[in-house]
Amino acid sequence: MDEFQPGEELIVCACYQQAIEGAIGGNTYQHSKVNQWTTSVVEQTLSQLTKLGKPFKYIVTCVIMQKNGAGLHTASSCFWDNSSDGTCTVRWENKTVYCIVSAFGLAI
Repeated sequence: MDEFQPGEELIVCACYQQAIEGAIGGNTYQHSKVNQWTTSVVEQTLSQLTKLGKPFKYIVTCVIMQKNGAGLHTASSCFWDNSSDGTCTVRWENKTVYCIVSAFGLAI
């Protein structure tokens, strides 16, 4: 198993996009569906990342909010090895939903 090589971030981001599109797609915001959507996005993302067969432990987060003009500010911080660990964040939206997915890959 190898570490991620330059350019593989695109593969990781594609995992996010696929998980988000599969869970939310063109649906309009429904408060009653948000828990289901977030669970689906993080589980699908985690599943696709582990299928890459890289020697990493992953942490995946997902924020879904209604597109209504409200502000959202998030931050995260890690103490890690810059030469082997990393993170990738994707912001996705449709007409009524914002979705922000972040994953942290920590080398084993």
